[in-house]
Amino acid sequence: MTRPVFRFAPSPNGELHLGHAYSALLNARLARETGGRLLLRIEDIDIGRCTPEFEEAIYRDLAWLGIE
Repeated sequence: MTRPVFRFAPSPNGELHLGHAYSALLNARLARETGGRLLLRIEDIDIGRCTPEFEEAIYRDLAWLGIE
């Protein structure tokens, strides 16, 4: 049986906001409760506003929220 996969796909074009945090926490909880996994997919489709600094901030914010 395959494990369910939940995803969080922010775009690194600014700081994470409350809606991002909620989505990440909800999907992490669902993955944990179902024995699934959480997939982080960086959506860098807006090349004019996406920066490496914002991408690093995503990882830092997720760690602060307790999401590995």
